[in-house]
Amino acid sequence: MAKRYVITSGKGGVGKTTITANLGLKLADSGFRVAVVDGDLGLNNLDVLTEVENKAIFDLSDAISGKCRVKQALVESPLNKNLFVLPSCHTLTSSEVSGQGVKRAIEEIDGLFDYILIDCPAGIDIGFHRAVNSAEYAIVVVTPTVSSVRDADKVISILKSYSLKNISIIVNKIRGDLVLSGKSLSETDIENTLKTEILGVIPELDEFNSVYAQGLVGESAKAIKIIAQNLQGKSYKTYDYLKKYSGFWGSIRKELKRRL
Repeated sequence: MAKRYVITSGKGGVGKTTITANLGLKLADSGFRVAVVDGDLGLNNLDVLTEVENKAIFDLSDAISGKCRVKQALVESPLNKNLFVLPSCHTLTSSEVSGQGVKRAIEEIDGLFDYILIDCPAGIDIGFHRAVNSAEYAIVVVTPTVSSVRDADKVISILKSYSLKNISIIVNKIRGDLVLSGKSLSETDIENTLKTEILGVIPELDEFNSVYAQGLVGESAKAIKIIAQNLQGKSYKTYDYLKKYSGFWGSIRKELKRRL
């Protein structure tokens, strides 16, 4: 039986879909069979990030309507043979897809995978409830801004009304130099405010981050790997986003950042 995670957020633009794709890829790299489900109807691009946009013959709506079996709608990602994608609908509107239909589709493939990651649309409308209804666990993606934390707090309060086994947080786009200078919320600030455990943090870097071919690169890839290990129970730590700004060379980096 798969562990079913919904990956959600209070607002758009926090990197939720990118995290879903890369976390799925890291778990697949560890040998687990993983399905990533695009629950974001209308603004769906999980298929693009996993490089299956031109490979899908069927989609989620086809599986729900009975046009095909759910297994037939799954597309193997060229990024890893253990990573499969259940593409979202391109022909139906959000209101035409029921939560029970999505849940039945996901339950049908539950025994085929170790992990099922559901990419949830931002906000708390019908798409949010449809995605959460199919999950056992929830991961809320938040950025270190007051507005993002406030929205995440609202989402977490709604998630608590569901019978979820656990709710955790991923802090994305965090910058050590801004945290140390007091210009950004820290990981601890966010955890204390939301009163929810931190599953991991991902730094915001100047380097180019891409999901294509090799997934996120550099330090972001290291951060995602740690999160994947936390999901597996192999470690209970988070990426050290302050390390590069500590010590002598760290003080120089901070000064250069400040001047730039």
